[in-house]
Amino acid sequence: MTDPILVEIVEGTLASVEKEVETAIARTARSPMIRDAHDFRAGIHDVRLRKLTGRSYSALVQPIVRDFPIETMKPGDVYFHNDVYLSEGGIGHLPDLCVTVPVFHEGEVVAFVQAFGHHDDIGGSVPGSMPSHARSVYEEGLMVPPIKLRDQGVPNEAALRIMTRNSRMPDSLAGDLDAECSACLMGARRLAELFERYGRQAVEECFDAIIDKTTETFRRELLSKIPEGTYVWEDYAEHDGVDEPRLHAQRITLTVDHSAQAPLTIDFTGTSPQAKGPINHAGDYADGVFLKKWLAPVLRNLADTPERMAELDVNEGVVPLIKMVFPEKGTLLTPIFPAPTNARTFVILRLLGVLAGVLAKATGGRMPADQETIRYTGVYGVDDEGRPYLMREVLGGGSGGRWYADGEDTIHIVPDSRNIPVEFAEARWPLRVERLGLACDSGGPGMFRGGLGYDKHIRMLRNASYMSIADRSILSCWGVNGGLAGRPFRVEINGKEMEGLVDDYPVQAGEVIRIRTTGGGGWGSPYDRDPRAVAADVRDGKVSIAGALGDYGVVLDGDRIDEQATAELRARLRPPADRFFDRGPGYAKLAGGRTHAEVDEL
Repeated sequence: MTDPILVEIVEGTLASVEKEVETAIARTARSPMIRDAHDFRAGIHDVRLRKLTGRSYSALVQPIVRDFPIETMKPGDVYFHNDVYLSEGGIGHLPDLCVTVPVFHEGEVVAFVQAFGHHDDIGGSVPGSMPSHARSVYEEGLMVPPIKLRDQGVPNEAALRIMTRNSRMPDSLAGDLDAECSACLMGARRLAELFERYGRQAVEECFDAIIDKTTETFRRELLSKIPEGTYVWEDYAEHDGVDEPRLHAQRITLTVDHSAQAPLTIDFTGTSPQAKGPINHAGDYADGVFLKKWLAPVLRNLADTPERMAELDVNEGVVPLIKMVFPEKGTLLTPIFPAPTNARTFVILRLLGVLAGVLAKATGGRMPADQETIRYTGVYGVDDEGRPYLMREVLGGGSGGRWYADGEDTIHIVPDSRNIPVEFAEARWPLRVERLGLACDSGGPGMFRGGLGYDKHIRMLRNASYMSIADRSILSCWGVNGGLAGRPFRVEINGKEMEGLVDDYPVQAGEVIRIRTTGGGGWGSPYDRDPRAVAADVRDGKVSIAGALGDYGVVLDGDRIDEQATAELRARLRPPADRFFDRGPGYAKLAGGRTHAEVDEL
């Protein structure tokens, strides 16, 4: 039997090494997207390619060992790739660059340290390598299949020169790659020390125990909460940058069989055909192993308490619990090369909500309402000294209301990522941030309100071009169990409303870009929300007086609640029966006037 104390030591060491790698990257990287926005991840994998750490998601080692057999690897080797279609599903779009370093003990590979992150620019037709109207992956930047970036410590100068030559931000790219290589090599040394201290057999037995614990915990504490049966739900991306806005469906049919070796079967049949534009995600590789680990965190919402949910990591132990069934090639999740993928967040992040929605149907609503998704907004141009610049930001939004609490305001779905600090932005780029606050009334009304999005105003000091990769500009984050949808994403420039996908809208010096990000959906009927909580939201600027009246039926006289008028108004406003899902008014615009989908029915 594995020593439980040693298991704790090894598990703690893995978490510490992963954090140390990420800290080193954040301190030494050059680009704002990596250093300040923290849009990158580290991961530790064993020699069997299993992800051992669970604080965050990561890419995969499979494409490296596929092209470079383990027995050929040497100390000091560093591997690199960003090719979406040759990444086994671990890389979603070309700006995500991945570095992998093998760990050695007594001359043999025993583990891997990996880092991947969203970099400023890797070429392609627009600054930032995310052309919103791309029809082919060839427009999106430089594709690099797995290569050796360092051979026994010697840098591959030719490869580095090719990559930096293709980038509009060559210094940032070179600096970021150097930071990631150095951090992963440092992490490999730390892990090697663990093997030296306790021996390979003991450490690998601990790896097995860590993964087995996750499998058993998820099976016993979480999956047992889902009644056996088959449940179907779907949600949508609203546009692809090429065709006119329409409903691009992502469907999950969830089958639960607790007697099966894999209790959950997730079937994506019914997902829409691949889009002409860049919202596709190549997920049907390596039996969907990346998507299994990507989606599994949603299951943590089934934990008995929020505190317990926060304790649960997602490592390779979730993989044997889930079976995935993919449709034939040629769908949003099974695109055919060279379909573009740079805005694949419209699909891969929406799938988190689809799984949450189908689980809500299965569990009587014991799941959060819909959350924010990633959107990239930014500007590019030439600064006062004639140098090209790119300011791009991953602004968060509100998370969905939960059965026990309101949603969180301005969260970022990428773990540990954040907005770019105002002081840094104003010091580096020709712009001024005139407002950065919460978007009043953006959270979906509910017994537990959806979290609020950002309200950010940027005044340009020089002529520039605005860019955006964002969905939920028509559709809203849905409410559940009687809760209402949140407000969608909205950008205005000089009074003109922008679409969600924009490459190069001209902004004149002095004009203001007004950005309002999505609010999360509400949970439960807003007419069941404690009027005192509504009054507190009004005092805090999260809900307007008009919103309190129209969305919650709460009548306020200054700070005082008119209880009788509130009770009478709520009785008039309350519908005969609450709709389980509320998709918001944007859904009807794209669904021919229908207010809900057939799969919304319980």
